[in-house]
Amino acid sequence: MPSYQPWYHGNITRSKAEDLLSKAARDGSFLIRDSESIQGAYALCVLYQNCVYTYRILPNEDKKLSVQASEGVPIRFFAMLPELVEAYYSPNMGLVTHLQYSVQREEEVDEEPEPNSLPPQLPPRNIPLDVKDGDTKTSEQASKSITDTYLARLQHMDLSVLPEEHQIAIQEYFRTSICLDAEQAQNGNPNLPGLKKLIMAVCKNLNSEISRIVPTLEVFHKTLDQQLSPGIGPKQSSSESGQAVSHRLEQLTKLLYSIEDKVKGSVFESVGYDGAPRNSLIPIVMFEVKQESLGISTKMFLKVDIESGKLYFKKSKDGPEDKYFVHNKILQLVKSQKMHAKLVIVVETEKEKILRKEFVFDDTKKREGFCQLLQQMKNKHSEKPEPDMITVFVGTWNMGNASPPPNISSWFQCKGQGKTQDDTADHIPHDFYVIGTQEDPLGEREWAETVKGVLRNITNISFKQVAIHTLWNIRIVVLAKPEHENRISHVFSDSVKTGIANTLGNKGAVGVSFMFNGTSFGFVNSHLTSGSEKKLRRNQNYFSILRFLNLGDKKLNPFDITHRFTHLFWLGDLNYRVELPSSEAENIVSKIKQQQYQELLSKDQLSMERNEGKVFLHFDEEEITFAPTYRFERDSRERYAYTKAKATGTKYNLPSWCDRVLRKSYPLVHVVCQAYGCTNNITTSDHSPVFASFEVGVASQFVSKQDPSSASPGGIQIMNCVAILLTKSKTKFFIEFHSSCLEKTVKTTEGDNMEHSDGSIKVWFGNQVELTPIISDPEYLLDQHILMCVKSTDCDESYGEGCVALRAAEISYTEFQITLTHHGEKTGTLTGGIQLRTSEGKPTEKLYDFIKIERDDAVISKGKCGDLNKFSVTQSHDISNPAYMGMSFRSGNVIDKGWSYSMPPRNVAPCGQAGKEPKKGGYDVGTRSPTGKPSSMGENGKTSEMFDNPLYGSVTKSHGRCKDQDHQQKDHLTPPDVLFPPSKAVDGDTERPPVPTPRNRSFTCSENKPQPQPPAASLHPTAFKKPVVPSRSEGGMAQNRPPLPVKSRPGVPEPQNPKPRDTSDLSGKLRPPTRPDASKTGRSVK
Repeated sequence: MPSYQPWYHGNITRSKAEDLLSKAARDGSFLIRDSESIQGAYALCVLYQNCVYTYRILPNEDKKLSVQASEGVPIRFFAMLPELVEAYYSPNMGLVTHLQYSVQREEEVDEEPEPNSLPPQLPPRNIPLDVKDGDTKTSEQASKSITDTYLARLQHMDLSVLPEEHQIAIQEYFRTSICLDAEQAQNGNPNLPGLKKLIMAVCKNLNSEISRIVPTLEVFHKTLDQQLSPGIGPKQSSSESGQAVSHRLEQLTKLLYSIEDKVKGSVFESVGYDGAPRNSLIPIVMFEVKQESLGISTKMFLKVDIESGKLYFKKSKDGPEDKYFVHNKILQLVKSQKMHAKLVIVVETEKEKILRKEFVFDDTKKREGFCQLLQQMKNKHSEKPEPDMITVFVGTWNMGNASPPPNISSWFQCKGQGKTQDDTADHIPHDFYVIGTQEDPLGEREWAETVKGVLRNITNISFKQVAIHTLWNIRIVVLAKPEHENRISHVFSDSVKTGIANTLGNKGAVGVSFMFNGTSFGFVNSHLTSGSEKKLRRNQNYFSILRFLNLGDKKLNPFDITHRFTHLFWLGDLNYRVELPSSEAENIVSKIKQQQYQELLSKDQLSMERNEGKVFLHFDEEEITFAPTYRFERDSRERYAYTKAKATGTKYNLPSWCDRVLRKSYPLVHVVCQAYGCTNNITTSDHSPVFASFEVGVASQFVSKQDPSSASPGGIQIMNCVAILLTKSKTKFFIEFHSSCLEKTVKTTEGDNMEHSDGSIKVWFGNQVELTPIISDPEYLLDQHILMCVKSTDCDESYGEGCVALRAAEISYTEFQITLTHHGEKTGTLTGGIQLRTSEGKPTEKLYDFIKIERDDAVISKGKCGDLNKFSVTQSHDISNPAYMGMSFRSGNVIDKGWSYSMPPRNVAPCGQAGKEPKKGGYDVGTRSPTGKPSSMGENGKTSEMFDNPLYGSVTKSHGRCKDQDHQQKDHLTPPDVLFPPSKAVDGDTERPPVPTPRNRSFTCSENKPQPQPPAASLHPTAFKKPVVPSRSEGGMAQNRPPLPVKSRPGVPEPQNPKPRDTSDLSGKLRPPTRPDASKTGRSVK
């Protein structure tokens, strides 16, 4: 806009515009905002009879503006918006009513400047760019200013440690040569000859030393180079003295790294190392365990050799190995849910016998370290061409404008307070390292090299830089293993300023996104407004970043960044504080010393805002079990400096969890948080660095093995869609479907609207939509997701977006209910049904299926068995992510998690079929893995449940439910009575799984504290504590865990439900649409 106009509201959101017009409450009230769908266009919003009508204002080729009004009304063009508005004050212009009352824009309260609201310090830039003949005096003043500035700084430096000739050289440069360099720069010569002369003089000895060393190293390097024939090669030396010292040092460093890699490769090859030369050498690790036999406990030792891919069983630490198993003979690790240090290792002998060996570790952390090492072994020696699981380190640190200490390795090894990793996992490298810093005083290159050097010391790997992006002192660096270089594509980075008037970059965010094979990743590092009282301003910062950070697939323009990525990680100094009066400062410190964090966390602003759905909707955060990371006295982690003297009085900065890591993933994908905590030995800043480690499932760039001509075509049917939209807009709607598995975007026809008295609109989309995937192979399709966007026909603007996983419809027709969001706010719900048709094929086992968690209630016989059919293990349900079985339900008064599914019972293959190929399929104690792989059942036909990792989560949501209970209370589930043991299955439902019992919490930080049990009278879902989310993206999970399905066997009739489902309690929600007829879907449905 050329000038200020009260009715022009800029880039406010559609929902904000509706709120402002609703408050005006007069017909003819109007405002103009920027269009959300077309850049350079506007949206004219008019209120009439309590409904908002939106008209697009489009520019033509001559930049003349016109309104898309009613048909039959002549189109008029205007040069400026004020002319257009003036004209539409007249009636009969094609609008629902003529413009009458302009709605004034809300003035934002200017934020007070902060002490650190200046950009990073740079040398004085008061030299004019164009110096004319009459400006020589100005040029002389500029040069004198630079000289005086640096000479003054030099006086405060301790020069006694420098050689005398170096002191003289530096002083002479600042006295005269820097002025000559300034003149050269003004004349267009950027080479700075004075600086080069100074560096050559200071580095004279270094230059001669490099000249002496480099030829020796080059000869050594050529000798190691297998591709170079004897006597052939470049004759000239690269160590010419004329090159810049920095370039020669970089060359020297690269040469040393290259020599190191080549020597390792030659040595590995000479000793017959299995596989290509590997940069990372993880040392052999020994675990002391106990093995019980006939009630007698025996000490044993487990030796893990990742490089050779072997697990040794030893009776004594220094004695000979009794026996070992190669990686492909280790079929399964089964964690005990009841005994947190107990682990069952399932192995296959040479005679194809299955052995089940039970061990008890010293503590839970040791067991977790062992499992990580075994998983690393399986991954390292996998025959798969592409990984299906990777690990991601996410770190955030407000450096406080101070250089880092020499040793920051504890940060990258997840050592300190909170949920930390065991020492045995120290040398296991992550696949990606994502490091976000705020108030970072270093240059990009210096910081990147610092981080790479630390990782090289820890992992023995030279990590590759994927991206680096800086906004003032806010920076994000993404590093990856070299082996992943060709798997990474579509790298984007961007930044958003949210400082004063959204123009200063002292606050804001930087982000990076990329594709890893078939999986999209997004990372956002933000530094939000500081100050305990500025919570609302922080919320505004969040929404600004959400709307304007431009990352990911540009074809997903209707979707904000929370929907554009399979996995989105948000980190940084979010600056949310503990909301307690300053008089409580001493009491807060006392509680921190006693590690009584829960009471303080209940007053954590971010947690409170998230619980109310105001920010970070549908994000997850691992449970905080570490002390507040701000505000410490520098060089100490023992004292909090919570007071600060200012001219206006004493300011309080109460100890708070300012530095956080949150995540949001698509439904039904694998993601487990392995660590979340802070360091306690990095003290240069008033913030402690925070670390988080994630195990993440990824999809490969799929190449189908099926013949396209013979493979049956795939199909995705979406039907019975009904949307409830929280809007007062008077328009028609359609749904748009986006997915990487579709050739193009697909749209529905217009839906039928019905307005509700509460201001919402119910829209029916009657027609069934058929989506045709580009590949019909189930191995590919089950990893895909469909993004849905409800749009208006008048402005093509989004009124809500959501996501559905195709894995939910793996077995049969499935109903879904997803929460629609737009720009981070809830805008309604969308329900419907989805049915998937794939070609013939069987999904392969994923690496993350290797570890299961088993309840100890069922007695499992030990010893040798002939094969999997005879192995008497009870069948187990893997509900570490119940959404994997597509059974998340909504329930009343719970935290909205975004998406949910309901599924009918599914058939399970008989045990005789499931165990036919033990060598290929491995050993699976789960009924169905996340990949849909069936497993064998035991002889007794019973089932036992699989639970969340006890180290990282707690089962406090409701789990098991019998089928008839579920039928009656599908939308409002109550947890089982934990005070009573599991009840027996009723007649006619012999295969119903027993009701699980909750487990006690187990932390890896500090000392364990007894967890109070909830009283029997308060066993409502909302009374349960949020678990530590080890799940694979519990996208659609409400606070209740869903019921486990009844497993039907051939020849056993399914129990009949006594009465139809009661939908009388759906108040304001729509009743579920009818499913397709059973005869069409090929199975009985409720």
